[in-house]
Amino acid sequence: MATYKKRGYKPKNKSEEQQVDNMDSTTAEVFNTLDETASKSEQWIEKNSKVLFGALVAIVVVFLGYLGYNKYIVAPNELEASNELAFPRKYFDEAATAGSGVDSLLNLGLEGADGRYGFLDIADSYSGTSAGNLANYYAGVSYLQMKQYDKAIEYLSKFDSDDEMLGPVSLGAIGDAFADIDQQEDALDYYEKAANKKDNEFTTPLFLYKAGQTAMLLENYSKAEELFTRIKDNYSKSEQGRDVEKFINAAKYAK
Repeated sequence: MATYKKRGYKPKNKSEEQQVDNMDSTTAEVFNTLDETASKSEQWIEKNSKVLFGALVAIVVVFLGYLGYNKYIVAPNELEASNELAFPRKYFDEAATAGSGVDSLLNLGLEGADGRYGFLDIADSYSGTSAGNLANYYAGVSYLQMKQYDKAIEYLSKFDSDDEMLGPVSLGAIGDAFADIDQQEDALDYYEKAANKKDNEFTTPLFLYKAGQTAMLLENYSKAEELFTRIKDNYSKSEQGRDVEKFINAAKYAK
């Protein structure tokens, strides 16, 4: 049984006296060890103070450099790129409503005019900015409308976005490009990616439907039925969901 040394406590016999002495000795050793450790730590810190100070200064310099880079380089570059993007977008928007001369307008958007950058220049010169990333999307869609499918796939593949609409639409556009050059398996892959990118009532059923139709072309009827059934179960109120039952039956009876 342990014996505790309380104030005013006197050992009752030699055994308890020995226990008290042992406790005192152990306590002294612990404090001596702590003192030695603290002393060694102080000596190490003192010996390496210049290195530690240098490391601290380096961390501060890197942090301040990061802040400065973002404030004086990244932010102005983003603003400049965004301003540049407004020029070719004008031609892109005009092409969407033009009755004729669509390719000419799209080319102006791609190549630029009057000394101003087009989508291709912006994507290249401002590749690390949001506007540069978006320029890849506009370039890809422009090439898709001009039926230059290889270039459409190239630029759309460079675009990356978690936006609710643009993320799925860009993947779906790659699917469209592959479908137009009769690479149906690649088209199916990208339609599924587009459908799964963001869950919403517009893009998800749209690309599930395109994926289902492509699966039918590939005679993968089980896959087609599965895709059409997802529309029925989860997006029945969408435009694609209205007549989806007939596509489910078509896939089922085609097996």
